[in-house]
Amino acid sequence: MAKVYIDGSAGTTGLRIHERLVGRRDLTLLQLPEAERKNIQARSQALNEADVAFLCLPDEAAVEAVSLVHNERTVLIDTSTAHRVQAGWTYGFPELPGQRERIAASRRIANPGCHASGFVALVAPLVEAGLLAADARLSCFSLTGYSGGGKKMIAEYEAQERSPLLDAPRMYALDQQHKHLPEMAALCGLVHAPVFSPVVADYFCGMEVVVPLCADMLCGTPADIRDVYRRCYPGPVVRYAEPQDERFLSACAFAGRDDMRIGVYGSEDRLVLTACFDNLGKGASGAAIQNMNIVLGAEETLGLHIGGQTE
Repeated sequence: MAKVYIDGSAGTTGLRIHERLVGRRDLTLLQLPEAERKNIQARSQALNEADVAFLCLPDEAAVEAVSLVHNERTVLIDTSTAHRVQAGWTYGFPELPGQRERIAASRRIANPGCHASGFVALVAPLVEAGLLAADARLSCFSLTGYSGGGKKMIAEYEAQERSPLLDAPRMYALDQQHKHLPEMAALCGLVHAPVFSPVVADYFCGMEVVVPLCADMLCGTPADIRDVYRRCYPGPVVRYAEPQDERFLSACAFAGRDDMRIGVYGSEDRLVLTACFDNLGKGASGAAIQNMNIVLGAEETLGLHIGGQTE
């Protein structure tokens, strides 16, 4: 029975991982008493005892946690930004070609960022297939629930007396320095990071990442894009689906779930590529558990909340 430790179990990502794992009979969850939760010696002991440890921490604390592991056995799955483009770490998006095998053999796995998960899912296969040039100048916008901002933002949005500005969607990272940009470019093999416009809105969780394209940006046709997505994403975790409704697309459609739906909308001249998922699911905790399952040789979707194929 594998031993699993969540370092940072009180945060939003750690709490969701704990909820998904607490009922599993194939795992033993190592937990520290509340008074020991930030004790370095206690954390080090738990990290080194674990077969798999999730690092649900800020970047600096995640780097510190890695330094506390003194064996070559413990598998670390880091949900922070700290190691996503670092040498020696495997990017934890198994749907990319060859990535599932790399994850299975790795002891250091960097969980993708939530916005980046959607962008990489949409763009990486098209660059790989030659439908998008590596030097393409892309743009992307992403809608997310406020849980993506962690406990501080959750408290801000759920306060009884809050700013009326929170009643409407808010763009952020306007300086084009969002922390997900390095992995978005690197994992897609892009020369230029996209112009990225994330938007947080007044709902708890759910995400919709959108990449608009004009036909003259493609080295192919919209039908070619759909063919690539059909091959890459048959499910069950990431699945391409033909649009059911071309009027509206809700960013909270996959709230509470751990899968992702890829879509292609628009006309022959102007396309909209979409990825719908939960920022706390396939965008964070669900992806981390999927990576753990792969490492342990378990069923990949064990413990995940996956929707039906007809949705």
